[in-house]
Amino acid sequence: MPRRLISSGSPFEEVAGYSRAVLDGQWVFVAGTSGFANGQIAESVEEQAEQAFATISQALDEAGATLADVVRVRLYLCDAAYFEPVAKICGKYFKGIRPANTSIICTLVDPRMKVEIEVTARKA
Repeated sequence: MPRRLISSGSPFEEVAGYSRAVLDGQWVFVAGTSGFANGQIAESVEEQAEQAFATISQALDEAGATLADVVRVRLYLCDAAYFEPVAKICGKYFKGIRPANTSIICTLVDPRMKVEIEVTARKA
C-alpha cells in the first residue's frame, strides 16, 4: 500500500511543507495539532484540546482509522498547570484504549496556543 498524504486544508501545511497526517501501510502518523479551526483559536486550554481532538479524529477518519486505533499520544503544553485539565480530556477519549503517552512542557509557535497534540495510530 503506497504512502498517502492527508491534508486539513490549512495554508500553513504548504508553507511548512508538512501533512496533517501520513498513512503508511497500517500506520497513521498525525502531526502536532493545535486548537485552531478556521483561523480561530479558543482562549481556554480545554476548548483548544477538544478542537485538537476534533481535527485529529477527522484526519484519522480520512485514513480509515479512529481514536480507538491510537497507540501513542504526545501532549505539548506551554504550562505545567495545563497538564491536569488536558489529561482529563485525554482520559475521556482514551480511557479504554490507554495508548502510550508522553507530556512535554515547552514553548509553542503561537503565543495563543496552549496545547498541541500528536498521535500515532495503527489501523486494526
